[in-house]
Amino acid sequence: PVFTRGQKASKGACGRCKRLPDFPIQIKISVKKAPSSIIGCCSMEKTNNFRRKSSRVFSVFALVSAVVVAMQGFHRFPASLRGLTTSRSVMGAKSLGRRPLKASPSPLACPKRISQAYGSSAIKAPHSQFSRPVAPTRVFSSVAVPPVSAGEDADEVGVKSAFDVLKERGYIKEYTEGVPDMLLKEKPVTFYVGFDPTADSLHIGSLVPIMAMAQLQRNGHKPIALVGGGTGMIGDPSGKEEARQMMTKETIEKNKAGIRKQLEKFIDLSEGKGMMVDNGDWLLDLKYIDFLRDYGSLFSVNVMLTKASVKSRLERGMSFLEFNYQLLQAYDFLELNRRYNCKLQIGGDDQWGNIVGGIDLVRRLEEKQVGALTFPLLTTATGAKMGKSASGAVWLDGEKVSPYDYFQYWVNVDDRDVSRFLKLFTFLDMEKIEELDKLEGADLRQAKQILALEATAILHGREAAEEALKGAQAAFGGSGDASLMPTFETDFPKNVVALLADSGLCSSKADAKRSIAGGAVRVNGEKVSDPAFTLEESMLDDSAALVLQRGKKNKLRVTKVA
Repeated sequence: PVFTRGQKASKGACGRCKRLPDFPIQIKISVKKAPSSIIGCCSMEKTNNFRRKSSRVFSVFALVSAVVVAMQGFHRFPASLRGLTTSRSVMGAKSLGRRPLKASPSPLACPKRISQAYGSSAIKAPHSQFSRPVAPTRVFSSVAVPPVSAGEDADEVGVKSAFDVLKERGYIKEYTEGVPDMLLKEKPVTFYVGFDPTADSLHIGSLVPIMAMAQLQRNGHKPIALVGGGTGMIGDPSGKEEARQMMTKETIEKNKAGIRKQLEKFIDLSEGKGMMVDNGDWLLDLKYIDFLRDYGSLFSVNVMLTKASVKSRLERGMSFLEFNYQLLQAYDFLELNRRYNCKLQIGGDDQWGNIVGGIDLVRRLEEKQVGALTFPLLTTATGAKMGKSASGAVWLDGEKVSPYDYFQYWVNVDDRDVSRFLKLFTFLDMEKIEELDKLEGADLRQAKQILALEATAILHGREAAEEALKGAQAAFGGSGDASLMPTFETDFPKNVVALLADSGLCSSKADAKRSIAGGAVRVNGEKVSDPAFTLEESMLDDSAALVLQRGKKNKLRVTKVA
């Protein structure tokens, strides 16, 4: 600020002492060098220089110091900047042999009053405040979440943001600062989820990120399904006790096609609404030395060794090939941000370390704010890993796991999991789910059937889900259409042990014998106790079929080969 004497004062009494000065003053502000906040106070001390001149004069100190951080409230300021004297002002007073002024709040320290007095240009923060990379802050979902928006619009009309939807349904474990505001409905954001093409089908363990993508797309955001055609040739070490098997390019291409087919049942990958990309498009052509020079220096080995995916493998051994996976995943985020303006990566909580590496890389090189959101690693109420059944993995491919068996997986979940799974794996309204939560005892079977019906309809279609329901009612409820039960054709006569193994009800003949010995096998409701028991054609009912059962939940309709 520049002070000139003898001119008309632009302000009245001093902000500190509340007295009018003996001579008028005017404060002129240069906008180019202007700070964002003005702090003014007055000292009534005499100085030796002015004492030798005319009568008493007053010296005025204008202390210009505070910087308003754009888009942040005044409560975020350090205490030393909230209208108080700065260290530089104190040092200046000491150099003149004066006692430093006491810290005193200024009436001009409020950004609103600054704007009114000197215009909005006086409260613009310097560009360096935005361009400096900031380390991502890890926020746990158990902590109170800030308001959905600074915007009151969403609150006024009662519209939930995508972040609210994910939070109330239980998808969120952790997220970086700023993600709630990023996921506002009126500001669509491009986000991505990575899938390793280790098989030609995904399984139920992948449903949490897939359903989260669908929920975000339904709320106006744009998904990118990133298939690791490049990283898949290395393999993600996260959560693995040993190195993955190497795959050929042909195998990866086949697996990519299968994954896309399944993802399209949950999200819209048509142009403008979503997309599926392959990181092999940019990773496979990288030059090793150039990559190390450009990006290797931005990663600390000390930090990389602290990542959970690495620490869990150090004792058993980890190849340098797998150790590089962190760099490649971080580079994926950088490329997606450059190509598609992708601002958010979502994934399982075991991916947190790798995701944060990508955030840091984007902020360093592109000077952009991006974020991360992770989901809890899902287990059942019994502690079992999600996605497995007694007969193996529950695949999303209908040829590997039939719609009926997929339906049966959901209808047989633990009672304690029903409410949680309804929120995660269906699109039912929360009001409907809250009504189903009230069911108890035998009535809970109704909630399980709705869970199984809705989950099966999303993957296999409503018609296949209805048929699976009727088949289950015929097998276990005495109603429905028995022809819709899972059916196996065979020749008669047939040994019961061989039939159990061939049909898949038992994993092997030895398993079949153990089941018979344990009293778990029945034919048309009659218990079988002899492994040498033979099924005859005369046992077929009027529909030319018999029912082979193992345990309480596994029933199979057996017919004669035509």
